[in-house]
Amino acid sequence: MIIFTETLIKPTMKQIISAALLFMGLNSYSQTLYDFPAGVTSGMSSFENMNGVKGAGGKTNKTAKGNAFETVKPGESKTLIDIRNAGIIQRIWITVNQNPVMLRSLRLQMFWDGETKPAVDVPFGDFFGCNLGRKVAYQSAFFSTAEGRSFNCYIPMPFRKGAKVVIINESKTEACKLFYDIDFIRTTTISPQSLYFHAIWTRQETKNLGDDIILLPKINGKGRFLGISAALNTDSLYGKTWWGEGEVKMYIDDDDVYPTINGTGAEDYLGSGWGLGTFSNLYQGCTVADEPKRQFNFYRLHIPDAVYFNNNIRVILQQIGGGMIDEVKDLLKKGVNLKPVSVDNEDGFFRLFELNKTIIDYTKGWVNFYRIDDYAVTTYFYLDKPANELPALNSLQDRTRAVY
Repeated sequence: MIIFTETLIKPTMKQIISAALLFMGLNSYSQTLYDFPAGVTSGMSSFENMNGVKGAGGKTNKTAKGNAFETVKPGESKTLIDIRNAGIIQRIWITVNQNPVMLRSLRLQMFWDGETKPAVDVPFGDFFGCNLGRKVAYQSAFFSTAEGRSFNCYIPMPFRKGAKVVIINESKTEACKLFYDIDFIRTTTISPQSLYFHAIWTRQETKNLGDDIILLPKINGKGRFLGISAALNTDSLYGKTWWGEGEVKMYIDDDDVYPTINGTGAEDYLGSGWGLGTFSNLYQGCTVADEPKRQFNFYRLHIPDAVYFNNNIRVILQQIGGGMIDEVKDLLKKGVNLKPVSVDNEDGFFRLFELNKTIIDYTKGWVNFYRIDDYAVTTYFYLDKPANELPALNSLQDRTRAVY
């Protein structure tokens, strides 16, 4: 993971070239494994040695595994690390007694440099890409869930004055047995170019056809958009029609009506095409594609394809699906809430809004249409400040609604 640590925080030409060599299957970074950086010491925070204090690990039970875990009762919080110096969190490993409701009830917060507002404030399971709470083993460049029973994060998280990570059990009834360790380094300096890690979780109750899913509300500052993980529950009213025709749009540095970056469809954004099955790649994947239950869990990480912003950024996903014309016409007859936007058939591609036509004017083809589904999205990004102005995490009731 060294290549991700260095490139994400402070990219150089050497690292860009090394990344290219890595894609060609060459171990271009092996030489840096034995380079010893100046002014750095290693530590690990766990219940056996909070904050990785030098020479202070494993004191309980006469060193015989005395404090491997602690119980987090309903309404209780546990601090996992709270240090006051410069450093970089390198890896987080956690395992809990899990079920979908518990993974949404646990709240993960991260604070940098003594800030009182968290830079990360998200449901625990969603943060690690288990957005539906299912036990699914997968590995990406940032996260892994070994056998679906534990949670690992490898995103490098630098800080200049301090770091604090907290887990809150907002469940009303269920206690949580928590095991963890956070691996980090202390260092004498952090580069002025290094950015702070942030994450936000959003779940929208959209009401109007044409409403976009906000992947990242407008954020001001300089930074880097790292990507998303998402849970999707599609609405049963749309039958077996396809949900993923909506385009991802990134409004960068004061873009107004039209974005600088504009994709071609949801499954395209995820690196797939012509629908979406299960797969797990370094930078994109779909860990759940359960059509009978109408559930999908997917992720997209912008590592080799960096998305930088100098002033601000806003990222959205259109809610557009599709189906064959006869099926869409039947849904309209039943009063299903949808609005056709285009028709694709052997005669061409017809933009209904520009032509001022409806699908009544066509007898064949594929129809793309506005629809409304239930998205819960975790968005990851770097920012040039330790806190952000984004809203606090949704209520427990909203987070656990229709979770099963």
